[in-house]
Amino acid sequence: MTEQIKGNLMLLTASLIWGSAFVAQSAGMEFVGPFTYNMSRSFIGLLVLIPVTIFFRKRRTRYNPLSKEQEMTLNKNSMIGGIFCGLVLSIASNLQQVGLSRTTAGKAGFITALYIVIVPVIGLFLGKKVTKLIWFCVFTAITGFYFLCIKEGFSIGKGDILCLLGAFTFSAHILVIDHFSTGYTDGVMISCVQFAVVGLMSMLLTIIFETPSFAAIWEARLTILYSGILSSGVAYTLQILGQRITNPAIAPLIMSMESVFAVFFGWLILHETMTLREMLGCIIVFIAVVLAQLPAGKITEHEG
Repeated sequence: MTEQIKGNLMLLTASLIWGSAFVAQSAGMEFVGPFTYNMSRSFIGLLVLIPVTIFFRKRRTRYNPLSKEQEMTLNKNSMIGGIFCGLVLSIASNLQQVGLSRTTAGKAGFITALYIVIVPVIGLFLGKKVTKLIWFCVFTAITGFYFLCIKEGFSIGKGDILCLLGAFTFSAHILVIDHFSTGYTDGVMISCVQFAVVGLMSMLLTIIFETPSFAAIWEARLTILYSGILSSGVAYTLQILGQRITNPAIAPLIMSMESVFAVFFGWLILHETMTLREMLGCIIVFIAVVLAQLPAGKITEHEG
């Protein structure tokens, strides 16, 4: 199996987990607040990743021994990367979690998938040029978002707005991961530090805005464990490792499949339904997401 195929499978597995996790996150809101939920799942993800980080580090040094200076540099770079990734992810995940408490898992999945179209647009501010195809995809995505979320009287649900803001922040998270994962870093350690930061940030928000109880957390334990172990501990680590060895033009497309999985699991488990208008919006958004990943749609550096 080639490295490219391994990377593709890692990202596809991550998207499957994320899609199903929308259901767990939505169900968990019946018992605890969004910040309490994110705090709990992040610390569980951290506990899962600590032994994984130690295992992979020992395995890495066994086959590729590091000098003390190299190990210090690796730890420093990974720590910095994890802190930055964690700060961005804490904003994105909490926006999404609050949004999920006010919209359906399926709609949240498709709104979040808009990050695929948003990433190239952010590239404009990084000195990159956006092709006409990308602008067409942006217009198409906005059209799909209109059918999916805008109600009569041009009103939009608060949950949809929060998920959209989350999509912008997830776009920044992808760019931050790209920046740090291509350097001299330990991907698993980045993920470990990342969730320590998300857990602490969510705990601060929990203290300020919520009054959690152990009884309520215990009631939501199955959904928290699922999201903490699989979505936080496994999927985000697969994303960091998978992005290292996957074509940058293909990686976002694979990850965007979480939107399809979110709708499927929302229908299968939560018995969520969509109107014809909302289904049309989903289809249009997905078309925009796929078109944005065509070779001609890639962002390119300014010439000269």
